Amino acid sequence: MITADLTGKKALVTGAASGIGLGAAELFATLGATVAINDIPANPNLKREVERLRGQGLKVVAAPGDVGDPAAAGRMVEDAAQAMGGLDYLVNNAGTPGTRAPIPPSDFARMDEAFWQRLLSINLIGPYRCLVAAAPHLKAARGAVVNTASISAFGGGGSSSVYCSTKAGLVNLTKEWARALGPEVRVNAIAPGMVESGWECRFDNTESLRRAPLGRVGTPADYADAILYLCAGAPYVTGHTLVVDGGLTI
Repeated sequence: MITADLTGKKALVTGAASGIGLGAAELFATLGATVAINDIPANPNLKREVERLRGQGLKVVAAPGDVGDPAAAGRMVEDAAQAMGGLDYLVNNAGTPGTRAPIPPSDFARMDEAFWQRLLSINLIGPYRCLVAAAPHLKAARGAVVNTASISAFGGGGSSSVYCSTKAGLVNLTKEWARALGPEVRVNAIAPGMVESGWECRFDNTESLRRAPLGRVGTPADYADAILYLCAGAPYVTGHTLVVDGGLTI
């Protein structure tokens, strides 16, 4: 684990009641930051994880809200910033595969208009909604944004063609937003590979593990380290997507 002194810093992590988001939220809070943990209001993990981290003496607040809802997303960001007294870091991590099993590229029936609209709204427009609301606070703090993309953005193979497309779009938007918010705010992304979490879509990772040089599935802590580096370090890095996949794609 890399480390930093985040005392006095404020971070908002979306989709943070589990997985990569929770790993990042817990790391930032452990290092002294005040962290707003976002997830959909109906997720019971949100209250449970906030209470657990508070029980450890960490400074965390719940930030319920659906990034896929145009009205709720901006309100959630503003409420979180007000509760913390500012915002230094935004981690756009919330996302969904929209399916419990991978969908073959040829299965257009399962990837219908409703499926497209849901994934676009959460995975691609959701980060935009959060960024727009957070931008004034981030500029004032000369802060940073990290988006959670995916290695599927670079060659498919994810849960669906639609999911891959949303993540490819997020990689491109990371560059555009770096131009839009510089020089005050840096905007980067990570592209995770295999993740040890309760992700909605389940994969057989046997072949991937055989090919990956590091020979294991990435943990939330692995990805949290990369997010921390791009937020609290890397002062001359912006518009970049850092592949974090144990060497799977080399």
